Amino acid sequence: QVQLVESGGGSVQAGGSLSLSCAVSGYTRSVDCMAWFRQAPEKEREGVAAIATYGYTRYADSVRGRFTISRDNAKNTVTLQMNSLKPEDTGTYHCAAGDPIIGTPYCGLGAQYYSWGRGTQVTVSS
Repeated sequence: QVQLVESGGGSVQAGGSLSLSCAVSGYTRSVDCMAWFRQAPEKEREGVAAIATYGYTRYADSVRGRFTISRDNAKNTVTLQMNSLKPEDTGTYHCAAGDPIIGTPYCGLGAQYYSWGRGTQVTVSS
């Protein structure tokens, strides 16, 4: 059974940092693309960052330069280091596993993801 389990959420003041982790189990091979998405109340889900097995990364404009995604393929884990947090970063953060954009080796922040974790809450206060 495939499982993605997030950890590391919490509450922090603006300007602070948090690190989220996702443990992946149940796959017989390494997942091509891992990503983090977030959803705030009454807002659409937003892709935050993605990383390929070979290290290619992609970030949403809203987090580029502040967030860093990384993965450990041997341990099947993916981490999101979040620095300089802002109140607008508040939301439930979900880990996702998926495929590259069709016809490319690149991981996107769209509809290529087929497995999701239940999420971890991040709250940033001003």
